[in-house]
Amino acid sequence: MKVVTAEEMRDIDRITIRDYGISGTVLMERAGLAVAEKIRELYERRKVIVLSGGGNNGGDGIVAARNLHEWGWNVKIILLLRENKLSTDCLKQYKTAKKAGVAIEFRDYITEKDLHSALVLDAIFGTGLSKNISGKTAEIISFINASDSLIISVDIPSGISSDTGQIMGEAVRADYTVTFGLPKRGHLLYPGAENTGRLFIEEIGFPEELLNSEKLKAELLETRDISLLIPERQRYSHKGDYGHVLIIAGSRGKTGAAFMAAKACLRSGAGLVTIGIPESLLDVFQSRVTEEMTLSLPDKGDGTLSSKALEKILEFLSEKADVLAIGPGISVTDNTRKLIKELLLNSTTSTVMDADAINSLEGNKNILKKTKAPVILTPHAGEMAKLLKMGSRVQGLKGSREIEHDRINTAISFAKETGAYLVLKGAPTVIAEPEGRVFINPTGNSGMASAGTGDVLTGMLSGFLGQGLNPLDASILGVYMHGLAGDIAVKSKGEHSLIASDIIEALPEAFQYLQDTRYRIQDTR
Repeated sequence: MKVVTAEEMRDIDRITIRDYGISGTVLMERAGLAVAEKIRELYERRKVIVLSGGGNNGGDGIVAARNLHEWGWNVKIILLLRENKLSTDCLKQYKTAKKAGVAIEFRDYITEKDLHSALVLDAIFGTGLSKNISGKTAEIISFINASDSLIISVDIPSGISSDTGQIMGEAVRADYTVTFGLPKRGHLLYPGAENTGRLFIEEIGFPEELLNSEKLKAELLETRDISLLIPERQRYSHKGDYGHVLIIAGSRGKTGAAFMAAKACLRSGAGLVTIGIPESLLDVFQSRVTEEMTLSLPDKGDGTLSSKALEKILEFLSEKADVLAIGPGISVTDNTRKLIKELLLNSTTSTVMDADAINSLEGNKNILKKTKAPVILTPHAGEMAKLLKMGSRVQGLKGSREIEHDRINTAISFAKETGAYLVLKGAPTVIAEPEGRVFINPTGNSGMASAGTGDVLTGMLSGFLGQGLNPLDASILGVYMHGLAGDIAVKSKGEHSLIASDIIEALPEAFQYLQDTRYRIQDTR
C-alpha cells in the first residue's frame, strides 16, 4: 500500500476534483460519513463532542457530527474559529449542520462538563498543518489528552506532522484515527504512530490509478505481498542450490555476534554458511559451531582482523561464496577500515554491511559509489549519523535525533546518492533503494531493542540474498520477517525478556505464517 505526504495527498484530491468530476463537497460528505460509520461500528450510541477547526478537516468533522445527529446520537460541535474564519467548504457544512438541528457553539475553550461521558472527535487540524500549535488550541489539546475521554481523530491527530510524524508544539493522543484513501507518513513514523492509535483507512472515491501511481515513492509493507517473496524450494535440490554465505564477524569479546548472524542465516534457508574469523579465535569458534563452517583469517594477534585477510577473503568469494556479510562484532581499527575499503573496491560479490563495517566507513562514504556489486547497509540511527557527516548534501544533520526527525527522506537521499540499498533500522525500519523508492516496515516491537537483534537481521538478509533474491526483495523480506519473528517471540517471552536468540527460534513459525498466507492467496485465484 502506498504512503503519502501531505502534498501528495493534496495532489490526489485536486486531480480527483479537476479530472474526474468528483467535487470537493462530495469528497467531504463521504469522508464525514466514513468517520460517523466507524464511530457507530466501534461504539454504542453515546454523547459526542466534535472539536472542529475552520478548514477541510473541520468540515469532515461537521459532516460526521450531522450524520451521528441524524442517527439519534447526542452530538455537540465546538467550533474553535468564528464563522467569518471558516473555509468555503467548512462554512457550507456548518450551515447545513445548523439547519439539521445539530448543537453548535463557537468558543475557544472546553470544560470538564463538555467531556463528561463523552467521546471526543478531533477535527481541529488535518494534514495541512504547517506551524506549531500554541495558545488556546494547545491548551484544549492538552486538556483532552489529560481527560479519560476516548478520542477519535479525523485524518491525522491534530498537531502531528503528516510528513515526519513529529509533534508540532502539542498533539492529540488519539485512540483511533480515521484517514482517507491512503495512510500518511506521519501515521507510521514515531511519535506520530503512537499518537495515531489504531488506524482505519477508508475509501471515499479517489481513483485507484491515483492511489497506486508510480509517482508515489513510499510504500507500507503488507503480509500478502511479503508472502510472495519467500524463495521456493524444489524437491529435487541440494544445499548448493540455496547459496553459500561468507560472514566476516567477531573479534575478541564479541564472538556472539558472529554466532547469531550465522545461525539466523541458516534459519533463513541458506544452504551453506562459513564464518570468517580472526585466526587467534579459531579454537573458540571450533568448539561452538555445529552446522556452520569456519574460515581462519589473519589477525593482528589481539583477536581483530588484519588487513592482510583481504587476499584470503577475495579468494574464498571467488571460488566458493555467493554472498558476503561483514561487520557484526569485528571492531573498528585501522586494519578493519583498510580491509572494508579494499573489499568494497575489489569484491564482485553482493554484500551486506552492518555494525562495525559501517562504522569503518566513517569519512569514506563515497567509496560506495565505486563498488562492483550491490551493497546493503543496515545502520541504526547513530551509525547513520556518522555516515552523514561525510560530505553528504544532508551533512547538516548531526546525531541520531536529527535522523529520527526525518528518517524517510534521509534514507531516500542516502540510497540515491550512493547507489547502495539502505536498511535504516529503528521504529519503524525503512528500506530505501537507489531508484528513490522507500518501504516502511510495520512489524516488530520494543522488546527487539536488545543486543544482537541487528546481527540476526544481517544473517537473514544475507541468507535471502544467497537464495537468489535481489537486494531489494531480500531487504524487504528480511526486515519484515525479522520483525514478525520478534512479534511471535514476544507473545511468550514478553518485551522485557526478549533476546536476539528468541527471534532466531521464532523464524520457523514466521515462515509458516507467511507460507500459510501465500497458500490462501493461491487458493483464491
